[in-house]
Amino acid sequence: MAHIHDSDGSASSSHQNPKSTAKWAASLENLLEDPEGVKRFREFLKKEFSEENVLFWLACEDFKKTQDKKQMQEKAKEIYMTFLSSKASSQVNVEGQSRLNEKILEEPHPLMFQKLQDQIFNLMKYDSYSRFLKSDLFLKHKRTEEEDEDSTDAQTAAKRASRIYNT
Repeated sequence: MAHIHDSDGSASSSHQNPKSTAKWAASLENLLEDPEGVKRFREFLKKEFSEENVLFWLACEDFKKTQDKKQMQEKAKEIYMTFLSSKASSQVNVEGQSRLNEKILEEPHPLMFQKLQDQIFNLMKYDSYSRFLKSDLFLKHKRTEEEDEDSTDAQTAAKRASRIYNT
């Protein structure tokens, strides 16, 4: 595997931070905070036909940061129509869904979806997340990281050795 070298001669890869797979395996929160983690998790959920769960969770996160009333109303409607309505294209399975109706959209507020978001989070945490950590997709990514790290360690050792002998 060829490495791209930075001007200082070190292999450039994302080794400034701890291995991403290690972080992802530590908690679902860590996984969802990492764009690469979200991407991999979505790939996995797509195969499981439950990608709507993480999409709903992400939409709720984005919704909570919305300040503008009008925007909030539009986003609330979008979330409702996409994930919660009985005709939703990517319906998530949450408790009390049959009681949800468009009335909730009249007075949107940042935490209006919080209970449902928590339900979906727990569903992912105790269901898909544990399967994700055992999936080929995750394990393959982990192996790639470990191989990258091994070759970086070898280069570092070689560099150290050459410094010692060049004195």
